[in-house]
Amino acid sequence: MLKNIYLICYCVLLLTACQKASVEAEQVTVKEKKELSVGTLFGSQIYFSSEQGDTGYDYEMAEKFAKNINLKLNMHTFANIDQLYQALDSGKIDIIAAGLTDTLSRRAQFRLGPPLYRVDQVLVYKKGTPAPRNMNNLAGAITVVSHSAFVETLSALKKTHPKLVWSEETDKDAEELLAMVDRGDLHYTVVNSTSLDINRRFMPELRAGPVLKPKQSVVWLLPLNNSDQLMSQLLAFWHIEKRSGTLAHLTEKYFGHVRRFDYVDTRAFIRAIDSKLPKYQATFKKYAGDLDWRKLAATAYQESHWNAHARSPTGVRGLMMLTLPTAKQVGIKNRLDPYQSIRGGAKYLNKILKRLPKSIPESQRMWFALASYNIGFGHVEDARKLAQSMGLNPSAWRDMKKVLPLLQQRKYYKKTRYGYARGKEAVHYVDSIRRYYDTLVWMDSQNILLELEKKTPHTLGKPKAVLKKASSQ
Repeated sequence: MLKNIYLICYCVLLLTACQKASVEAEQVTVKEKKELSVGTLFGSQIYFSSEQGDTGYDYEMAEKFAKNINLKLNMHTFANIDQLYQALDSGKIDIIAAGLTDTLSRRAQFRLGPPLYRVDQVLVYKKGTPAPRNMNNLAGAITVVSHSAFVETLSALKKTHPKLVWSEETDKDAEELLAMVDRGDLHYTVVNSTSLDINRRFMPELRAGPVLKPKQSVVWLLPLNNSDQLMSQLLAFWHIEKRSGTLAHLTEKYFGHVRRFDYVDTRAFIRAIDSKLPKYQATFKKYAGDLDWRKLAATAYQESHWNAHARSPTGVRGLMMLTLPTAKQVGIKNRLDPYQSIRGGAKYLNKILKRLPKSIPESQRMWFALASYNIGFGHVEDARKLAQSMGLNPSAWRDMKKVLPLLQQRKYYKKTRYGYARGKEAVHYVDSIRRYYDTLVWMDSQNILLELEKKTPHTLGKPKAVLKKASSQ
């Protein structure tokens, strides 16, 4: 009996020692690391590389996390989700940050980080085809990305909808499947609601069908083993960034302006890119200065729909819809001359940008400048002071979107210096320009792809990889 007790004690001590050694080994490994290797997928809201730099919700969060734990960020892009899983299992990457959602199967295979934002899983079809009402009697098959959360959702639905069928695509991502639905090559696909919101600015024929699974958390994935310290660091980082408003800021930055969708306006804008923009594109580029010319062009479209002779009852005129005092201020003699108007509008916007307080982050300064262009610098300053008095951040656009509409309510504007302003209209104005700008960026990327595909036919069918390669040259 005594011998058995000694044996049990020895085993317990041995197990404790092994666990301690394992933890110490993990700590040494993490401590000695010089970079954080993050696996991801290409996508507008995940990771996107262009001449203007790298962007994406997951990319920006990964960049902040790496800085938080004093490591250099190394982003690795993969062709599909299965390759991501294999890279994490083999230790080639430390984390998967690719807009993936929390599912039962992923919980069994990986450790899941805290929620970044939430999405709905939506069935998508093309305008002009019958709206899907019964999942048992669809007009055709569903095609989804292999190893995606949608496969798990459809498998669960099949238990109550036995006629439900779908196929899985390994070599295409969600955005490519949406393009195939838009062209009529596929009947249906399933995507996250954010992906649909973003892509129907370029493919306005896409329609949202039933929500198959609402409010799914988007998370990062870590290995099941030897990731205690990294998970601890991630949780601490997430807590700090959530409290500081970073998560809310990124959610507004990537998704806040795309939730509103106007089919007629989107179609008209895409047509105008072909029919009107070529006439003025060189001028936008010439006078943009420090601005991205596409932001200047998007502003002009919001103002006049690129109509050089546009007029309003309030006295603003021309392509950039300048007031007479503003035109004089920037040295413009003829507001109806489109080239003078673009030069004047660009000069005025750049002046506003320089005038804005330095506390406003670089990534958000343009939105404050555009609001000022729309309703006046003084009214925007009134809104900033009002935000501060309400305990909000006067240098964060997400908070200004809440406060600007209050300038239309007497109990708020009576306390301001400049009084009443159509603040709600300013918010809509800025969001519209952001949508137009995103569409111009996307159209540019498609033109790059077309040129590359002419030179290198073997790259057909790999648009995201080609775009990354092209933009890094």
